Amino acid sequence: MSWSSDAGHCFVSFVHGGAVIGRRTDPGVPRRGRTVAGQAFVVQLVVLAVVICVGTALVVLQTRHAQDAATRARVTDIAVAVARAPSTLAAVRSPDPTALLQPVTEAIRTQTEVDFIVVMAPDRTRYTHTDPQRIGKPFSGNIERALAGETFTETFTGTLGPSIRSVTPVRDADGRIVALVSAGVTRTHIGAQVTEQLPMILIAAASGLVLATLGALLLRRRLLRQTVGLAPAELRALYDHHDAVLHSVHEGLLVFDKAGERAEVVNDQARRLLELPDGPVGRTDLPISLQRLGSGVVRDEMHVTADRVLVVNQDVVEYSGRRVGTVLTLRDHTELRDVLGELNSVRGFADALRAQAHEAANRLHAVVTMVELGRHREAVAFATAELELSQALIDRLTGSVAEPAVVALLLGKVEQAAEYGVELTITGDTLLDSTEPLTAHEMVTLLGNLVDNALDAVGRDEDAWVEVTVRRDETELYVRVADSGPGMSEELFSRATERGYSTKTDHHGLGLALVRRLVARHDGELNAGREPESAVVVRFSLPEAAAEETETGDA
Repeated sequence: MSWSSDAGHCFVSFVHGGAVIGRRTDPGVPRRGRTVAGQAFVVQLVVLAVVICVGTALVVLQTRHAQDAATRARVTDIAVAVARAPSTLAAVRSPDPTALLQPVTEAIRTQTEVDFIVVMAPDRTRYTHTDPQRIGKPFSGNIERALAGETFTETFTGTLGPSIRSVTPVRDADGRIVALVSAGVTRTHIGAQVTEQLPMILIAAASGLVLATLGALLLRRRLLRQTVGLAPAELRALYDHHDAVLHSVHEGLLVFDKAGERAEVVNDQARRLLELPDGPVGRTDLPISLQRLGSGVVRDEMHVTADRVLVVNQDVVEYSGRRVGTVLTLRDHTELRDVLGELNSVRGFADALRAQAHEAANRLHAVVTMVELGRHREAVAFATAELELSQALIDRLTGSVAEPAVVALLLGKVEQAAEYGVELTITGDTLLDSTEPLTAHEMVTLLGNLVDNALDAVGRDEDAWVEVTVRRDETELYVRVADSGPGMSEELFSRATERGYSTKTDHHGLGLALVRRLVARHDGELNAGREPESAVVVRFSLPEAAAEETETGDA
């Protein structure tokens, strides 16, 4: 695998499951050895050629062996037929056996295409022969077994050369052996018969070699396409780089098949970020928001899991104009998002202070002007009324909320809402002696996101209002933020808490998703309603209350 990262985007090249993704990026680099396709082609062609040659040789040998066996059977049948013919016995007993037997045996030899038929006396004297000059001369060959009454075949080098011959006895009516008959075919004749079949054998072998070569070429072409012309050393280096990158890259990486349902590659960081078990991974194993990504292109999209905030990118990988996979990358922005949340809170405080300073300057200018006009009583009354109103809210919050960060947040949100023309009120039953089981930072994150979400919901409508209640008693920590907005349906609220869904277009809408993550971390409850007004309610059971309930149940 080769990997490059630029602002969260990546390019992946890999060889997997018979499919190649990516190309050689530097054609000027010399190849390290013959390509895999080339080596496979050569090896396959050599093996096929050897197999076909050996097979052809075996076929020729088998044909020769079969021809020998057929010749043995044929000469045996001919010799036995001649020996058992009554005319043969009559001719042997006649005064001139040659005159009677020679024409008959030559006619039979010609018809049966054997090389010789010899009728002889028991003392080897020939009565007949293919060569008339050898008639009357002794037969060369073994006849002992025939004289003993056996019909047999042998390979023997006689006057006509090496031949396969059969020898059988001729018996009279009393069973006595009065002559012998031998029929044979020379090796030269048998070789000629095999040679006649050799062209067909060679044609079949050549056809097989041609077909094997075509098959090897097609396989080479397929391998060349799948391996992109890489040599084995290059494939090995590619695998080593692939393995090294997968285990060292700090971004989560998942490579899905062309259907986008099964992950072919999952690195260690992806398993850690998504808490995936070992073994195969499918799209359905991912968090719900990632399951809904589909297989299209995604750029820097925020997703919230149970424990993390992730930046997700997804690219479609194509090869030769066809889709071969999908690459999904994940970057952990949890800590950065937390820092940004704190920064947003500080920015909110700064905006509130700016607004207060601006408003204070306006009021001070009004007071100074009234003093210059000699309206001293009115100036004092105006300044006192404004101070009492602002101080009353501060005194009430500092008296009911023990955490300074939460007080500062609420005061800032009141001023921020006033700038938007929204009336933000803190209910009279707000009472927070501690943020447990949350930390002060978590409480600010929870309350700030809920209030921001409510301010976004009411917009700039006339008579828009937001109401905040924060209460902690012996049993639970209770947070409720209501507003004059239309509220969200259960389906819409569920989507908003799953992955930062937002109806706004100017931000990612991670507020409710971050709230859900925080609530889930502390086993709390998060609910939304639309009656009698739009409201989001969060509840956390206190450990002491849970312990008391357990003790009561045991009792």
